[in-house]
Amino acid sequence: SFIQNLVFYIEAAYKVADYGMWERGDKMNQGIAELNASSVGMAKAALEAIDELDLFGACGGPRSVIHVLPDEVQQCQSILLSMLPRASTSKEIDAGLLSIISYPAFAIDDIDLVNVTKNEIITKLQGRYGCCRFLRDGYKTPREDPNRLHYDSAELQLFENIECEWPVFWTYLLIDGVFKEDKVQVEEYREALEEILIREQNGIRLVPELYAVPAEKVDEEYKNPHTVDRVVKGKLPHMWGQSLYILGSLLSEGFLAPGEIDPLSRRLSTIGRPDVVVQVSILAESEKIKNILAKHNLDVEAISDVLPIRVQPGRILSHIYAKLGCNRNLNLSGRPYRHIGVLGTSKLYVIRNQTFSFTPQFIDQHQFYLALDNRMIVEMLRTDLAYLFSTWKMTGRPTVTFPITKNMLTEDGADIDSNILGTLRKLQDGYLCGARVKTGKLSEFLITSCYTNLSFMDPGPDGFLLDDYFSEGSFTPTTEVPESVSAHDSCYKNDVDTEDELMQYINHLLQSTTPVSKRLPPTSRNPGMHHMFETEHTTKDVFTMVAKATGLELPSSSMYLPVKVPVAHRKSLNLLEVSKIQKVKLDHRVDLSLPKDAHGDIDFDSLVEQLKECITLQDQADILYILHVIKGPDWDTNIGGQSGTTVRSLMTELYGKAGQNREWGLIRYISGLLRKRIEVLAEACTDLLSHQKQLTVGLPPEPRERIITTPLPPDELAELIYEASGQDISLAVLTQEIMVYLAMYVRTQPCLFAEMLRLRIGLIIQVMATELAYSLSCSGEEASENLMNLCPFDMKKLLHHILSGKEFGVEKSVRPIDSTGISPAISIHEVGHTGATKTERTGINKLKCEMRQQCSSPSSPTASSSPAGSFGATLNWDERQGQWLRRRRLDGAINRVPMGFYEKVWKLLQKCHGLSIDGFVLPSSTTREMTPQEIKFAVHVESVLNRVPQPEYRQLLVETILVLTMLAELDVHTVGGVICVDHIVHMANEFFLQDQKSLGAGDSILEMDTATRVCNLFYDSAPSGNYGTMTYLTKAVASYVQDFLPNTGCFVQ
Repeated sequence: SFIQNLVFYIEAAYKVADYGMWERGDKMNQGIAELNASSVGMAKAALEAIDELDLFGACGGPRSVIHVLPDEVQQCQSILLSMLPRASTSKEIDAGLLSIISYPAFAIDDIDLVNVTKNEIITKLQGRYGCCRFLRDGYKTPREDPNRLHYDSAELQLFENIECEWPVFWTYLLIDGVFKEDKVQVEEYREALEEILIREQNGIRLVPELYAVPAEKVDEEYKNPHTVDRVVKGKLPHMWGQSLYILGSLLSEGFLAPGEIDPLSRRLSTIGRPDVVVQVSILAESEKIKNILAKHNLDVEAISDVLPIRVQPGRILSHIYAKLGCNRNLNLSGRPYRHIGVLGTSKLYVIRNQTFSFTPQFIDQHQFYLALDNRMIVEMLRTDLAYLFSTWKMTGRPTVTFPITKNMLTEDGADIDSNILGTLRKLQDGYLCGARVKTGKLSEFLITSCYTNLSFMDPGPDGFLLDDYFSEGSFTPTTEVPESVSAHDSCYKNDVDTEDELMQYINHLLQSTTPVSKRLPPTSRNPGMHHMFETEHTTKDVFTMVAKATGLELPSSSMYLPVKVPVAHRKSLNLLEVSKIQKVKLDHRVDLSLPKDAHGDIDFDSLVEQLKECITLQDQADILYILHVIKGPDWDTNIGGQSGTTVRSLMTELYGKAGQNREWGLIRYISGLLRKRIEVLAEACTDLLSHQKQLTVGLPPEPRERIITTPLPPDELAELIYEASGQDISLAVLTQEIMVYLAMYVRTQPCLFAEMLRLRIGLIIQVMATELAYSLSCSGEEASENLMNLCPFDMKKLLHHILSGKEFGVEKSVRPIDSTGISPAISIHEVGHTGATKTERTGINKLKCEMRQQCSSPSSPTASSSPAGSFGATLNWDERQGQWLRRRRLDGAINRVPMGFYEKVWKLLQKCHGLSIDGFVLPSSTTREMTPQEIKFAVHVESVLNRVPQPEYRQLLVETILVLTMLAELDVHTVGGVICVDHIVHMANEFFLQDQKSLGAGDSILEMDTATRVCNLFYDSAPSGNYGTMTYLTKAVASYVQDFLPNTGCFVQ
């Protein structure tokens, strides 16, 4: 139990910052912990080595076997792939990585990454006496102050080129050559070591700790690195290096074989393996669904048909693993209840001699609404299959059990949803999303599947293990789950003998989410139904009235970027509004005709009676919102004479109704009121952070926008998101959703995040709403509403288009007259080269029951001449124009920069005193502390750029800095003091305006952005060409720094 609980701590190594191999943390040695690749790699190797090891060997038993979850190991692997060859945030390379890319850990499976990391170490760190630990390492150098442990930020540059060199790393390279059977490498490092070893009188060769530059020869070493003879310092012998030298000598001389010091054969980890075949077993939840599938020539089994194999929801496996490591005598509570990833649910489990299969957790609808969208289920299945195909390393094949539930049927329940059906047919073909798949019955996969024996669930000496499970709080749900949102667990229930304790335990877990009884009236499908509130009173009026009643001030910060939208009857919006936080003016004239008591206050008892008569989802939601805010979620409504019927329970029931009707806007809103949290939220956040991406939540600017730099516990993270979202609970729910989608993409398509360090989720949401405003030619408020009403699949697709820069279109569907829907149906589609959707190009009409209306083309506003007699300029839509404004806005919003941008900025800062950006200075002194490829330096540059609120202006500043970095390549000593980047942009803008006016352009075309004083047409100009932005930016840069340029004039030309 004790060792197993230690494993729980090590499992989290991929997200825990520590002080690293050198016990210093950040290289300034100021006690700042950071995520270290060497720590993660060693933890990964340890987890793989100890998995399913019986600590007592042949004398052990069921409880002495150690278990490791494969998803935790894969998390470590993903982090290593994203970090290497970087060692940490402050160390762009570290010789200590040799211990994880080679002996003893062999933690990296990618041979190309191993070679790149080793070459980086040799190129940047190797000297005449060994390798330095990392760049600008001040340990035992002549310039280090021995009277203090920490360094000042500007002091680190003093250690450059005089870092001490450690022979221990040559012993690693010697052993690495033996394992790779590279005789040249072995001889090279054996000879190098022979020259630097210290020989005692008895002939024994000793490995010193390090070689340092003599104090009197520091200046000479600065001028000519690796030329000065160094002296021995530190311990002699250095036991770490001495032991590895002896080991390397024994190996190279043939006295030891590599297998003797690597009994687990970890050295073979980089050898390629055959392609993984993912086994998929399709099961029907009921006989009815089985018969429907049979009509489509899909022969599947029902869940009840696969006995004695028992199929259970994935959350049951989480509960079972919560028993692992539990020990009352040591007061150890066991593994914390956590989500089990797809690697864990793709194995078969043997528990008390019974075989169990667990369904993927993304199908489980207990926690959040993503699984209510069938297209989203298909998308998550595709993602998981691709993930299994690329990451599976275990013995045996992965087996995915995919149940077809009644929620995957059409609305009338007579057929399978077309998206699910299409996916099932693709699975039959043998390939899906690039993964090799094989479908079949679960019993056919018993021989080829991967197995794990959960021996810790075996009965103890008394014959019982779970005798107290009914009283354990860890198995009691914290929230009620409505019937329509929960998986129908009756198909998983087990008719078992009362003496079968395991089945009783699992049935207890299945019963822990009891459906809520129906207490709200059914909604009507009659199009002429009477509304409780007048049609001119919107939900916003309800919010305003409640705010007036409770004394709240609701922030009305827009979810969209206020840019101009081509709608003639709407006023243009001001970009300056993006940085302001406005308050809603309470309209005291709003009267929603609510029942009043004798004192003129709201009669809540009468309001509850009205709730019983409401037949529309919107009215029920409005009344429950009023009760929720004024009376609280735990107020007992006593509806229908039933005591204990709280506002919260009624809202939970309403959430289920909204789920049945796929009212996504209402679903998201009620989720916010119920403070729901996506079960995998913390894992999603950790995924992004561990891939070296910082996160911000809330709408910009700071302090409303909150930065997340370290993993947080689930409840704390959810609370932070709700705080950052202020009173806008829909934004809080959408933030969680977007965070999960970003994590899905960073796992499967990490190339989408190239050159992006900070993901500003609030700004991404604003851009998504803005793109809808463009495509639908509507106001920002309408665009925000449309965004909230997108189904999860379309929301994820829109996010992908934003990240990838692909063109997309929007379709607005008119609902059938008998629909109970209260929100417009908006869908996102991909646009091909011809401007038509894929379905249009193939002549397929996906939804014949709906009338589709193509609203617009995926384009952006550009300046055009005003109509006669009108004042100012209007913005119109054109497929060929506006694309560069849109491109800059998207890149600025997602913080994307050109390849190698930060390294170029570092070189530029060495030739000036700093860069002034929007009033903030990036000083050149940062280069004294940080090296060019440090993530820490990139984050520092990013923090200055992120102070610019307008994304398109931010991107123009990036382009300007990119032109400035060309100066760093010139043979000039300096290019001035503090360079004002904003001034250069405005100079370029003036040059552009002069040229445009000389060509006859009028003021209407050359409309200025009031926030930045930059011409909108300049924003929309391509980078290249005679009138491109790079032409004018280059001219402006040359004019700004002309006094420092060479006299040839070529650069100006």
